[in-house]
Amino acid sequence: MATAAAASASEAEAEPKAGPKAEGEEAEAKEARTRRKVLSRAVAAATYKTVGPEWDQQEEGVSESDGDEEYAMASSAESSPGEYEWEYDEEEKNQLEIERLEEQLSINVYDYNCHVDLIRLLRLEGELTKVRMARQKMSEIFPLTEELWLEWLHDEISMALDGLDREHVYDLFEKAVKDYICPNIWLEYGQYSVGGIGQKGGLEKVRSVFERALSSVGLHMTKGLAIWEAYREFESAIVEAARPIAGFLSPFDREQTFDSQLEKVHSLFRRQLAIPLYDMEATFAEYEEWSEDPIPESVIQNYNKALQQLEKYKPYEETLLQAEAPRLAEYQAYIDFEMKIGDPARIQLIFERALVENCLVPDLWIRYSQYLDRQLKVKDLVLSVHSRAVRNCPWTVALWSRYLLAMERHGVDHRVISVTFEKALSAGFIQATDYVEIWQAYLDYLRRRVDFKQDSSKELEELRSAFARALEYLKQEVEERFSESGDPSCLIMQNWARIEARLCNNMQKARELWDSIMTKGNAKYANMWLEYYNLERAHGDTQHCRKALHRAVQCTSDYPEHVCEVLLTMERTEGGDLGALPLAWGTLEDWDIAVQKTETRLARVNEQRIKAAEKEAALAQQEEEKVEQRKRARAEKKALKKKKKTRGSDKSKADEDDEKEWGDDEEEQPSKRRRVENSVPPTGEAELGPEADPGLSGSSAPAAAEPPSEQKEQRAAARRRDVPRVLHDSSKDGVTVFVSNLPYGLQEPAATLRPLFEACGDVVEVRPIYSNRGDFRGYCYVEFKEEAVALRALELDRQTVEGRPMFVSPCVDKSKNPDFKVFRYSTALEKHKLFVSGLPFSCTKEELEEICKAHGTVKDIRLVTNRAGKPKGLAYVEYENESQASQAVLKMDGMTIKENVIKVAISNPPQRKAPEKPEARKAPGGAMVPRQIYGARGKGRTQLSLLPRALQRPSATAAQAENGPAPPPAATEVPKMSNADFAKLLLRK
Repeated sequence: MATAAAASASEAEAEPKAGPKAEGEEAEAKEARTRRKVLSRAVAAATYKTVGPEWDQQEEGVSESDGDEEYAMASSAESSPGEYEWEYDEEEKNQLEIERLEEQLSINVYDYNCHVDLIRLLRLEGELTKVRMARQKMSEIFPLTEELWLEWLHDEISMALDGLDREHVYDLFEKAVKDYICPNIWLEYGQYSVGGIGQKGGLEKVRSVFERALSSVGLHMTKGLAIWEAYREFESAIVEAARPIAGFLSPFDREQTFDSQLEKVHSLFRRQLAIPLYDMEATFAEYEEWSEDPIPESVIQNYNKALQQLEKYKPYEETLLQAEAPRLAEYQAYIDFEMKIGDPARIQLIFERALVENCLVPDLWIRYSQYLDRQLKVKDLVLSVHSRAVRNCPWTVALWSRYLLAMERHGVDHRVISVTFEKALSAGFIQATDYVEIWQAYLDYLRRRVDFKQDSSKELEELRSAFARALEYLKQEVEERFSESGDPSCLIMQNWARIEARLCNNMQKARELWDSIMTKGNAKYANMWLEYYNLERAHGDTQHCRKALHRAVQCTSDYPEHVCEVLLTMERTEGGDLGALPLAWGTLEDWDIAVQKTETRLARVNEQRIKAAEKEAALAQQEEEKVEQRKRARAEKKALKKKKKTRGSDKSKADEDDEKEWGDDEEEQPSKRRRVENSVPPTGEAELGPEADPGLSGSSAPAAAEPPSEQKEQRAAARRRDVPRVLHDSSKDGVTVFVSNLPYGLQEPAATLRPLFEACGDVVEVRPIYSNRGDFRGYCYVEFKEEAVALRALELDRQTVEGRPMFVSPCVDKSKNPDFKVFRYSTALEKHKLFVSGLPFSCTKEELEEICKAHGTVKDIRLVTNRAGKPKGLAYVEYENESQASQAVLKMDGMTIKENVIKVAISNPPQRKAPEKPEARKAPGGAMVPRQIYGARGKGRTQLSLLPRALQRPSATAAQAENGPAPPPAATEVPKMSNADFAKLLLRK
């Protein structure tokens, strides 16, 4: 759907009339002359019928059917699909494609692109009857764009032969103008109605169409002018046709015919000049030239006022003309401006203009419908907008809920509301919670229909059956599709129970419903039990209240202390009957039972928490021991390696002592030589000791006599001498990018990367980073001459370099910008994007795109890989809109690809928790709490102290951790005491 809508949107909001001329100006002028000719002849016929037989129709050669024939020719010439030379195999291929599309629509009737493709192929094959049926089916489900409507209308006009066909075209025009605000369709409607002026009531029909067109799009600043001119041209043509015989009419007939028609043209000029439209100056000049009398002062004042208004609107109109579709932000600013002015007609117009290009934006429909519901409150207008909203965005549950409320607010028949609700259920919502929301809205509507003063009624039975059907629907349909019912807290059952208890006085049914709620995994939550307890307290009796709280004490696992406190409070203050029976306080036995159960339960809970804390501490201790073992192993391995190197160096030194003629006092120590070679001075050269002679360093033994380790170190030193260390200049971060995740074995990184980045612009330097041993560390800095080139270089992110994805990110100092994040993909809910898991590692992007494009227009596919570039079996698929994404979820989830069953869902990544700051682990006194007392993962959920304050006892060790081992005593310094301090201590005694 979005593809066709985007194609229509690209033509919407064209340049104003006063803009530059297009290349096809001659063709347009020729077409305009043809239409004017048709218009003049049709008007002549109308004038003959209006003025009388004095007008010699035969002299002008006008026939009643001329207008229809010439207009049909012009329309068919516009709508001609072109001359195609199809061969037999191509025709057969088209027939097979038509059969496939029809089968696809029988499975999924909401596939917009499939409808468009089927209509296109049927039209190419000349299947006129099938084309009409296909268009009719599509228009019942979706609103059609201006392009599709004009194509359909031109085809029907070319086939219209008699009056019945004309009425059919009229009906088609009426449907077309209801989908979107389309000035071109209104213009076609008005011009086509002129062709039927010779029929009975034809003149009134033309004027009615043009007046409705002015009400709909007459305020359109860039396209409304064409409607005004067409209407005025029609009325002026009647005046010019009647002018030759005006002198032969009596004064009364002249006033009734010619003068009244002349006044209609004057009225159109005056009305148009009072509205801010583009090219108003030309219209005013035309009026001065046409009018025989001076223009009234009131008209000039309204014209000047409209010019002032035009200057206020021009910035917004020019912004729209300069921006690219869909221009949502520009339309939003325009809407805000109109809302401040408060003209309902102009507000409605700008909303309609915005929706032509943004018909798939639910928030825009919600804002528009909300304005109509609260401000205009016109039934037909409000319901029409709500109906169009759900047809454009059927996957948005908020639009359906608002539609049901609007229908109820304006008194629509119950059967119509029920049918609308059934359509909502088949709309294909994206989330399970959406179905819960639409059921809630419908059940609320049914509840408001019930008169609860009656013991039984048809509406009450319908409400109860709807509740039962809702529960069954969520259990079967929704849970089968989403693997969840969408209502974990059983809100629908809770509402049903409240209605039965409070409005129907049926506590037995309410208790049955709450028993079912508790069996669905809600018995462990204290708030659920307290909700049930409050219902029993308000509409039940003491026995069931006590029973509910006793069960809550045994079952609650999140906040058992609170439930125990509520039970004790009830037995202490409200132990009697809470219903209509006489008040009778609870007995001592009830109190003892309550105390015993609460104490037993709390003791068991504390015991479980202590065990959990001990288990957590044991796991943490094991983890710390493993960490220590790994540290010791690394230290031992390092020491052993160092020892082996020392032995090899000592052996080589002993060999050198036998061969060399100078003593040990002139030779540098091996350890010092290694230390110098492993360091990288700023100059890039190894520093020598104060006693070392550079001339003697070259007279050592031959290379063959040196051990391999010595040769390796010498090669590394040579590499270090070739690559001097250069400090990073943070002032050039704007023209520098940071390149990481490069292969460590990359030979000559600068030479390899420079051609890649020179494609973006001039490269100043490619600066690889090496370790102290001279090994490439897998990242580098690339500096450019201009900042714009650096921004273009960011597009090379994830490009493969020797089989590994290269990460390119802005060069940002994280010490100065700690919140800077390199991750460029959204982590929020994206309803137009799918998350696919379980893909085979051999699946390519092209193969996945081939599968996904069968369900809609694919904008982008991203295969998730690890840092080495190997696929992880995950992918993100971005569709053009939410509707296509939801359809793809239905079709692709559970699909088998290369013996792998994939899972498909709407992209909604889980929120990442921010790392705990060190300040958060401080004790109330300010000292840092050792992390080991809470375990490796910090303080666990089970280590919270939930013991009631009444049962807590002061501990001798104030610093002891809650439900955990005591930390080692801190070594605190005892403050020195003066003589005055000792005196105060003595006086206290």
